[in-house]
Amino acid sequence: MDRITGFGPVDSGSSPDGPLILTGEKKEMKTGTKKYLIASAVMVGSCIGAGVLGIPYVAAQAGLLATIIYILVIGGIIYLVNLYLGEVVLRTKGDHQLIGYVERYLGKKARHIMEFAVVFGIYTALIAYMSGMGQSLSQIFTGSIDYYIYFGVGVGLLMSVLLHGGIKSLKKFEKIGVFIILALLLIIVGVFSPKIAFENLSFFNMNNIFLPFGVVLFSLMSFHSIPEIKIIMKRNEKRFKKVLKTATIVSMSFYILFTIVIIGYKGIDTPQVATLSLGSIFIFLGIFTMFTSYLASGNALRDSFQFDERFNNRTAWALASLVPIGLFLLTQLTNFFSFTKLLSIGGVVSGGIMAIMILLMIKKAKRNCNRKPEYETPAHWLVIGILILIFLFGVVKELFG
Repeated sequence: MDRITGFGPVDSGSSPDGPLILTGEKKEMKTGTKKYLIASAVMVGSCIGAGVLGIPYVAAQAGLLATIIYILVIGGIIYLVNLYLGEVVLRTKGDHQLIGYVERYLGKKARHIMEFAVVFGIYTALIAYMSGMGQSLSQIFTGSIDYYIYFGVGVGLLMSVLLHGGIKSLKKFEKIGVFIILALLLIIVGVFSPKIAFENLSFFNMNNIFLPFGVVLFSLMSFHSIPEIKIIMKRNEKRFKKVLKTATIVSMSFYILFTIVIIGYKGIDTPQVATLSLGSIFIFLGIFTMFTSYLASGNALRDSFQFDERFNNRTAWALASLVPIGLFLLTQLTNFFSFTKLLSIGGVVSGGIMAIMILLMIKKAKRNCNRKPEYETPAHWLVIGILILIFLFGVVKELFG
């Protein structure tokens, strides 16, 4: 009997359809692996950004061990919150960004709070990336950072062109950028490990013990990339959790390894923009890490304006691409924020609010979803309450400390 009618046993080995089905399975597996790698690269690129410049500096002020503990603890907390957000995303039909998910599960008042957190957080990040890349490029081409504002504006204009390509540009450039970042890290570890002075690694300063909190939180925060991952992983959602796990481990390992090398080599003399005084290879590493983060963050903001705020494509692009350039000029010409202060306030205030909103969403999403998720994460009120208090402490300390 033939395969179409469905009657009688079918010998898949002798059927003419057998090789075609096998080929289809292989193709599907290959596509799934490709999507997994691209999605992981997008999330890693979102995580590994300006933290390369900021974490070594706060580690030099507070101590290496204290900073590593912050990376491990905050990294674990962010991973749990990412799992919750991933489950919310998978439980909801349709494409949304963070603002859309919050409105669906927490209402319009909560939506306005999330709007502030997302827009403020990503704008702050893009300003920091323009500042960091501007200083790096100025150092390379002029030997000083005196012209960083001009280079920063040039970076913003270049990124606005790339952001016009949307998700296609994100898939294409994130994969290349993350590969270059990891390759540069291996070269740096190989070249500078023999130059590490172990007395630099034992430094500890209780007076600055809370200093790494905001910068580390900013550096590991990747909430806005998770809705993008859902778009990339369509029809391969079963690997969603694996993407979150892979990206978290790679990002945390990168920051720890890089910080050990920098602190071991420079010690207390590590500058605020850590890569600038360490040679061209470090500067290029900083540029590529901020490039991937800028692209991921800018694309998430563009999609948020388009999907959640219902702006047309051109307006969403302009708000995500051109407005940050104006804000960059405003903050830099008035010397309103230092580089690490930008990272800290963006990470703690925006990241803290976003995390709290996500923690409040998960319970309602478990009850009121319209899709069965590919994975589930236990969400006990005690755990959620403790995490909310941690993020609230960070927000209050940053604003009033």
